Amino acid sequence: MKRHHCIIKTRWDDLDAFGHVNNAAYLTYVQEARSDFTWYARKVKNEDPILLYMVVARAEVDFLLPIYEGHTDLDVSIWVGRIGNSSFTLKYEIASQGIVFARAETVQVAVDQKTQKSRSLNEEERAFLLEYQDESEQE
Repeated sequence: MKRHHCIIKTRWDDLDAFGHVNNAAYLTYVQEARSDFTWYARKVKNEDPILLYMVVARAEVDFLLPIYEGHTDLDVSIWVGRIGNSSFTLKYEIASQGIVFARAETVQVAVDQKTQKSRSLNEEERAFLLEYQDESEQE
């Protein structure tokens, strides 16, 4: 399975009074990785933008270990889970130096820019997502 990797620097304002990264920052890291992934998708294909108009319908995080101040470079890996007609699941792992701090999952829904209603994934989007799909999730 192919994964996209995004290195994210922790910021001072991510830390809370306990000296570890606040839980809300984890979803910000996931959002940054997702944004990097979609920009990469557009760059790779050199054609009409793909994965451009998407909304997050669901987000969840499993917090495994706290991220303390010393872990400044986080590797957020991203891959694809289930692919449906108009939605797909992205999975994430937040790690540093081989230590996995959290796993997350978001459900993305493709949206028509004009109508603001869900739309089917097009062939290019589906083909790109399949490159990153976990084999155990393929139908």
